[in-house]
Formats: sequence, structure tokens, C-alpha cells
Amino acid sequence: MLKKFDKKDEESGFPAYWLLPIFGSHLLAILAPNQALRSYVTGGGTNPFQHLEKSAVLQEARVFNETPINPRKCAHILTKVLYLINQPTLRRMCYLTIKEMSRIAEDVIIVTSSLTKDMTGKDDNYRGPAVRALCQITDTTMLQAIERYMKQAIVDKVPSVSSSALVSSLHLLKTSFDVVKRWVNEAQEAASSDNIMVQYHALGLLYHVRKNDRLAVNKMLNKFMRHGLKSPFAYCMMIRVASKLLEEEAGGRDSPLFDFIESCLRNKHEMVVYEAASAIVNLPSCTAKELAPAVSVLQLFCSSPKAALRYAAVRTLNKVAMKHPSAVTACNLDLENLVTDSNRSIATLAITTLLKTGSESSIDRLMKQISSFMSEISDEFKAWKAIPFVVVVQAISALCQKYPRKHAVLMNFLFTMLREEGGFDYKRAIVECIISIIEENSESKETGLSHLCEFIEDCEFTVLATRILHLLGQEGPKTNNPSKYIRFIYNRVVLEHEEVRAGAVSALAKFGAQNEEMLPSILVLLKRCVMDDDNEVRDRATFYLSILEQKQKALSAAYILNGLAVSIPGLERALHQYTLEPSEKPFDLKSVPLATAPITEQRTAENSPVSAVKQPEKVAATRQEIFQEQLAAIPEFRELGPLFKASPEPVALTELETEYLILCTKHTFAAHMVFQFDCTNTLNDQILENVTVQMEPTEGYEVIGYIPAKSLMYNQPGTCYTLVALPEEDPTAVACTFSCMMKFTVKDCDPNTGEADEEGYEDEYVVEDIEVTIADHIQRVLKPNFGAAWDEVGDEFEKEETFTLSTVKTLEEAVGNIVKFLGMQPCERSDKVPENKNSHTLYLAGVFRGGHDLLVRARLVLTDTVTMQVTARSGEELPVDAVMASVG
Repeated sequence: MLKKFDKKDEESGFPAYWLLPIFGSHLLAILAPNQALRSYVTGGGTNPFQHLEKSAVLQEARVFNETPINPRKCAHILTKVLYLINQPTLRRMCYLTIKEMSRIAEDVIIVTSSLTKDMTGKDDNYRGPAVRALCQITDTTMLQAIERYMKQAIVDKVPSVSSSALVSSLHLLKTSFDVVKRWVNEAQEAASSDNIMVQYHALGLLYHVRKNDRLAVNKMLNKFMRHGLKSPFAYCMMIRVASKLLEEEAGGRDSPLFDFIESCLRNKHEMVVYEAASAIVNLPSCTAKELAPAVSVLQLFCSSPKAALRYAAVRTLNKVAMKHPSAVTACNLDLENLVTDSNRSIATLAITTLLKTGSESSIDRLMKQISSFMSEISDEFKAWKAIPFVVVVQAISALCQKYPRKHAVLMNFLFTMLREEGGFDYKRAIVECIISIIEENSESKETGLSHLCEFIEDCEFTVLATRILHLLGQEGPKTNNPSKYIRFIYNRVVLEHEEVRAGAVSALAKFGAQNEEMLPSILVLLKRCVMDDDNEVRDRATFYLSILEQKQKALSAAYILNGLAVSIPGLERALHQYTLEPSEKPFDLKSVPLATAPITEQRTAENSPVSAVKQPEKVAATRQEIFQEQLAAIPEFRELGPLFKASPEPVALTELETEYLILCTKHTFAAHMVFQFDCTNTLNDQILENVTVQMEPTEGYEVIGYIPAKSLMYNQPGTCYTLVALPEEDPTAVACTFSCMMKFTVKDCDPNTGEADEEGYEDEYVVEDIEVTIADHIQRVLKPNFGAAWDEVGDEFEKEETFTLSTVKTLEEAVGNIVKFLGMQPCERSDKVPENKNSHTLYLAGVFRGGHDLLVRARLVLTDTVTMQVTARSGEELPVDAVMASVG
């Protein structure tokens, strides 16, 4: 039975047992283990901790040293310790309980009067927590009843009470904006308080009330900029608001807001100075001149005795160095001093910043400093905390691209790091960095390959070993002395486990396919591998041996050097489908979707160490395979054959703000094209029915039919299709422009109920034209060895023409335009033009619709304009003619 709430209880606020009607069984369940507290809360006993002594509790705390530990006894002593710590503020713990349990309470209104009394009482220790608890349990309907008390609390002279009221008002804005905005006058009065937290909270409330009114926010900022502030926290908030307004303005560097942020760089508070510097650095399109004062301040912070300031400064300078490395050059001396900082995070950031801003002459000195930094770090830290070192390695890779002549120094440094102990992520980052340097800088190839060969002699990670073997097979045969790599590769066959042995066999086969002098020796080694214990190794050795013994370059190019350009998941699905539906017809490899990425990137199993045991995962369908299934489900498209290509991204035919949103995706088949239109009706008072997009071609394309979207409700997307036959009279005329018009039946409807009229009317809507180019008929395919593929195709259907690109002024621009126009895959990194060159050769590979391999070699010469000599090869005449007709 609960005790009655008498006058004595009223004077003290409320007793603990008044929590019971609010929280019911939840509170009793929490207190079940402690009978004394349970009795006190239910009103049947006195406070069990009333006469506790600290010394006695400390003596009892020895039970924590007992073995085995007694959880119940320890929990009871912890309760006593908490009581002693919070004895002056026990009632505040009740407030906290009310706040945390208000969501599961049975009736919270019962404590409103008690909280209101505490809120207006004389004890300041209770007033602030009472305000927060009351606002937490008060809903919109009850808020007006306590509005008078909240206004008084906001302007209260006690800082803790005023701050509590302001923060609570900020939370109430989400549910009761109209009520809280009436408290603006009180918040403005609080903003002039001498207390830094009250001023900060008042400014926050004022901004959130006015943030949707740009003019009001500007007036507020101008007022406080004139009169000044005492709170550094308020200054930081003003800086953030000012920078947000500047980002929304165009060319706002002459604005008084920017002058205010810059003036804060001279504030006496360090946090304000840093906030201002950070705001200037993060402003978009900020010039080096505008950055200079912020960088000077950050440079001073680099020598601060406070680790937090040093970290903040070097982190911000690192961000500046990404876009304006020259602006940070003046800080290089201070950054070099931070390389030896005791805080590893600061040292790492200093190193990566120096790698971005350092000059070519300072690289040698910088590498020595970094070596010293790396040598001081334990192997365990490298193994488990690899992220900072991965960042350093990535910065070294970028530096090597910036200064290619320094590749020897950087490569030696990376190899020194590679020989040290470290975890998988640490080693992988270094290996990938060395490989990227090899790919970007041909002069570093032999040095890098030699370092990697030494590394795999004692490599414990299967993924890295197979990755390096694949690189050796790809790049090793092109070096001046390819035979020196054979020993390292064959050692893997003798010493390693099956996955690495299989990779080594493939690498040996690539050497034999590209070097006739080494072929007899390679055949001997492969014959030894035929007797291997593992099935995969034996099968690879037997397969490569039979191909190499034929001594046919075309055969070697197709099955060893370039391999199958098909999607591995797609091949698996196609073979599975073929076994389910037996046919006398042989399996057609052209029915398999082409690979849109190199096959080595499709194998997800190579992304983790061999020690990790992985469960078989279901391979996700590609975007093209999803479209293939969707189109095959439509009866009109079943006879079109396999989908050759789907456009990478849908094209918008309308603006986002218009009545209807239409996106077009182009699907190319062997003799047809299907245009998929994803339509959305943005009008809530209309329903569209029988929606089609009528198309009128300008060339030899022929529209066969339309498949309408039956109904388009408000904001519910629908799809319609248009089927078009490719030109038959002139199959090389693949480029075409279609004019488009959406036709539909409109039925007006009630926006609230969605009920539509029975009768409608015909309407139409003009949309943007659709362009079909040569790129829609070619699928990108990577040929790792372009020369072998070129020889394999042969010159039976080869054409060569010369063109002048009059509007193009640089080789880089010419290469980018050609790749985009033809939609083919650049090979052997030929899409990257070396610096200070006036000639370049671009190699492109692809497959023309119908499954015909297509190769293009474009020789570019830069004079006043760019002259281009295009040579195209294919196994059929049509792809070559189509490319030449399109380029011409």
C-alpha cells in the first residue's frame, strides 16, 4: 500500500516512492535484488543508506578482491558507493530516472506539479535538472501551461538554470516550434549574459528559430559582430553560420562575413582562431591569397605545446595540401619537426603533408626522416594498426607520379619497408604502391620487378604472391632480360602450396607464349608440372603445354595472353542453363555477357589471406544480367536473342522540375535496339494511362512497335518500351538522332482520395532528342596484351585513315575525346599521355555487336592542332566500316 503525499513531502519536492505510480512494474523489477531499497521506494520503510560512513564502505569494498567474486554483494556495495558520491544530488538522480524512463511510463503527468515546484524553488542545485526533466516529459498540449515558467528560467540569473532552459527549448523546437519562437525576446536577453555557456546556448536557440529566414540570420550576425561576444563557443558557432552563408553566396569573398571570419584569426581564444582557420580552408574556390592568413595561424599551432592543437593544425594543413600544395610550402620546416612527434597520428599526418608539398630536391632528406619514423615503431603496431602506414604509402605513390625521376629512391624506401615485419594490410599497401609505380613509370619496371621477386621468396600471404606472379607474367616478358625471372617463378612451383603453384604455371606459360628463345625451357618446366599433386596445377600445365606445342601466335594470344573476355558469373549461369535444357546445338560462347572489368578483378576470393576460411557466396547478378531477365520476360522481346549492351547510365529526357520525369536506357541487341523509358508522374491531380514514347528516326532505323505503361499514378514510376530495327540497307550508318514525344491518356483525379474520372482525354508531351552513337554498338573489353591481340585478328579486314582534329589543342584532350566517342577500352595504359610529348599512340579494344572483336590503333601528333591516324582491325568488315564512317 502506497503512503499518502503529505505536507512534509510537498516541502521536499517529492519522495522516491512517488516514482512507483509512474513507472510501475519496471521500477520494481530493477529494484528486485535489493529488498531494502524496494521497501523504501514502495513507502514501507526508511532510507537504508541514511547513516552510511565512508570508511566502513571502503572497508567493505575489499570484497572485489575475493576469488571467486560475489556479484550480488559487489552490486550492493556499488550502490552504497554511488549513494555516497551523489548524496547531495540524490534527487537529481530521480530526475534522470524520470527522463530516461518517460517513454515507458504509465502516467507522467503525476510528477508535473512536483517538477514545476522544484523548477521555481530556492535550491539552485535542483532547478536546472527539474527544467530538463519537465521539458522531456511535457508534450505539445501541456507546454503552454509551463510557458511562463520557461520564460522566467531562460532569463534566470543562475547560469545552470538559464542554460538548462535554453537547451530544453532547443529540443522542444522539433515538436512545438510555434510556441518556442515566442520566447525569442528572452533568448536575446540571455545572449547578453556574462556566462559563456548561457551566451552560447542562447545564440544556438536564436539561430535555429531563424535559420529558415536568411535575412533574419544576417541581421542576427551583424548585431553580434558589432557588439561582440564573450563566449568562445558562441564565436565558433557564429563562424560556422557565417561560413555556411558564404558557401550559399556567389563570389562572397568581399562580404563582411568573410571579413568577420578573418578577424577571428586574431581572437585571444585558441579554439576560435582554429575554427576561423578551418572555415577559411573549407570554403569552396578559396584562392592561395585568401588562404595565406589561415595557413600562417596553423603554422604557429604546429609548434604549440598542446598535442590537440598540433594535431588539428597538421590535419587541416594536410587538407589544404590536397588542393593548394604551394600554399603549405612555407610550413615545411615546422612539419619536418613534427615527423619526430611522440604522437604517431601527428607524425603520420606531417609525413603525408610533406609528401604532398615537398620539392624534388627535398625527397632524399624526407625519405631519411620517414625511415627513422618507421624504424621506431614496433612490429606489432605495424601489424595491427596499419592504417597510418597505408596512408603514408599512398602519399609516396602520388609523389612518385609527381617526380618520376625520383623513382629509384622511393622504390628502395618501399622495398626496405617491405622487408620489415608487418601485417597483411601493411604489406599489401606497399606491394600495390610498387605495382602502381611500375605501371605509371616504365623506367622503374625492372627495378620494381626485381624487388617483388625477392619479396615472394619469403612471402606468407597467398594473395600477394599470386598478384605478383600475375604481374611477372604480364610485364616480365617485355623486359630486356626476361630469363632472370624464371628462377623466382619456378621456385614457387617447387616450394609453395597449390594456389601459388597454379599462379606460377600461368606466369611461365605467358613467358613461353611471348619469347620463342625461352619456349623449349618453358616446355620442360611445364612438363614437370604435369605430375603435380593438385588437379588445378596439373590441368593448367596440361592445357598450356598443348597450346604452346602448337607454336601458333594466334592460338597463344587467344588462350594464354588475353584469355576469355566474358563475365565469369554470366558464364556460370549460361552453362548451368545449358545443362538444364539439353540441346543438339553446341554451346555458343557469344551468348555469354562480356566482362566489363578485367577477370582478375572479378575473383573476390583473392581479396583476403589464404588462412581465412570463407563460406561460398552467391554471386550477385550484374546490371546487364538484370536487364536481360527483365526484357526476356516481355513476349515481344523474347526472339531478339541475348542482350549485347545496356547503356551505362540512364539519360534524362526532361528537367527535374517539370511535370513528368523521364529517363531513357538504351539496350542493344544483334539486329535491334530497345529503348526503355522510366517515367514518373509528378502531378497529384492526374493519372496517366497507356503511356508511350513515340520516336522518329533521322536515318535508316525503323520503329517496329511500342509497349505502353498501363498506368502512371502520382509519384509511382512506370516503364514503357520502344522497339527499333537497326539499318539493313546501310549497316555502317549506326549514328542516329531520334525525336521523341510522350503520348498518353489523362484522367483527372482527387489529390486527397486518388479517385479518378471515368473518362479521360488524349495528350502529348515533347521531350529531349535521343542520340545513338557508335559507342552504343561496342562493348568495352580489356586486352592485357594488345600486340598479341592485334596479330591474332590479322589484317584481312584492316582500314586506315588520317583525320585532323581542328578543335583539339592537347594530346590529353584528344585521347579523352576518342575514348569517350568510340566507347572502347584503352589497353596497356595508353590512355595516359607522358609529359612533354608531342606524339602518342592510343590502343583501344572492344567487341562490336554480334560478337566481333574490334581493335583500333590511333597515332596522334601534336603541331598547331592534333593529327590522328586511325587503323582499325576486326574479324569482319562491318565493324571496321562502322568505326571509319563514324569517325569521318
